[in-house]
Amino acid sequence: MAKTYKMYLGGHWVDRANKIKVASPYNGAVVGQVAAASRKDYTEAIKIAHQTFQQTRDLPSYQREQTCLAVAAGLEKNHEKIATMMSRELGKSLTDARGEVTRSIGVFRVAGEEAKRVGGEIIDLDWSPGSEERMGLVRRFPRGVIAGISPFNFPLNLVAHKIAPAIASGNTIVLKPASSTPIVALMLAELIDGTDHPKGAVSILPGSAREASPLLDDPRVKLITFTGSSEVGWWIKEHSGRKEVVLELGGNAGVAIADDVDLEFAATRLLYGAFAVAGQSCISVQRIYVHEKIYNRFLRLFKAKVLKLKVGNPLNPRTDIGSMVSREAVKAAMQIVKAAVADGAELLTGGAARGGLMQPTVLTNVKRTMDVCSKEAFAPLAVVQPYKSFKKVIAEINDSEYGLQAGVFTNRLKDVFYAFKHIQCGGVVVNDIPTYRADHQPYGGMKNSGLGREGVRYSIEDMTEIKILSMNLK
Repeated sequence: MAKTYKMYLGGHWVDRANKIKVASPYNGAVVGQVAAASRKDYTEAIKIAHQTFQQTRDLPSYQREQTCLAVAAGLEKNHEKIATMMSRELGKSLTDARGEVTRSIGVFRVAGEEAKRVGGEIIDLDWSPGSEERMGLVRRFPRGVIAGISPFNFPLNLVAHKIAPAIASGNTIVLKPASSTPIVALMLAELIDGTDHPKGAVSILPGSAREASPLLDDPRVKLITFTGSSEVGWWIKEHSGRKEVVLELGGNAGVAIADDVDLEFAATRLLYGAFAVAGQSCISVQRIYVHEKIYNRFLRLFKAKVLKLKVGNPLNPRTDIGSMVSREAVKAAMQIVKAAVADGAELLTGGAARGGLMQPTVLTNVKRTMDVCSKEAFAPLAVVQPYKSFKKVIAEINDSEYGLQAGVFTNRLKDVFYAFKHIQCGGVVVNDIPTYRADHQPYGGMKNSGLGREGVRYSIEDMTEIKILSMNLK
């Protein structure tokens, strides 16, 4: 019989009659069921978080650091257990799941370090006559209750990117994990519960968007941090009143490959960038532009690598690509592939699916107006196109409603800085894939890809407010 998991409400484990059933997208087996939170539960968690903020705001930095490091140690101790559950509830390959747990350990360690750096600065205020001997002390102070909403595709790391900065900065947080992958988040709650951090500072409540409406409506919530689709993200911003909002939304990452690069290295990295986590990442490589001089050679090399990928049981350590989050997601991805082929695109690999599994698919001879080029696929799907002019290919990369991250493979320094200046996105990665993300870097997008930045330090900046103490020292 599948295990039942209670929600973590205000420092207590609470059960409810209403349950969310969690099933493996790979084979449909029930992984577990979790207590489903109601509006009343979310409101109660916000109330407790608001009260507990009186404690967390005064915690010394070393205590906030100790909490983060204790959680990191707990993740390390339970590494395989958590990775296995992630693979079961999401269908993510065990290799990718293990990598996500390792990254999450790093997020909490970085947060422990940043907890000691939430400082400020001294500024001179003597810029005009009569202001002699005046100075200012500028410091950051925690906002209060943070509402976090996380997606299914990284059910631990993207939860960590909301909870760890909140703890490090002295805030409290009420988090709603994705309903399809809530168990790993509740396993994280167990680790937080085992620390000395004030009870009530963190709540993790699985529930529907409708029941979670207090996260948007309650005035005690000071900031909403959301990761998910662009459609939902902008709706949240529109309906969140005067709250501060941080949005990490969709993407359609483009990569340019110049004719002066190590093609073997580029192809190997693009293989990972396009097909890791079954392409279900907002910075998954979707559009690949290759200089015409090396285009055919790249296609042969890339195709050979793609055909070696193993698709199947996510719990098999030899599996490269597990299942997508649902059969509906597979169906939607296959529809845009079929539409592209009907419009003249050519299949280099893939184009087939079975159940929750989709074969890694590469298309050529595509048009920029096709959905496989212009929309976020969120699937193991990439298109490859030749280019002549570097400046024109940068314009092609920009020809998207999204602007999260992009990649450029080149050894020409002038082109590197041209790309950095002109690509309209939050991050440009040189000689690697845009799927690369260091968890302490600023991370976020332009255009339809979001608002604000994540990355522990930058999340802390969003979760804190600047205050100045102006002093006349005469």
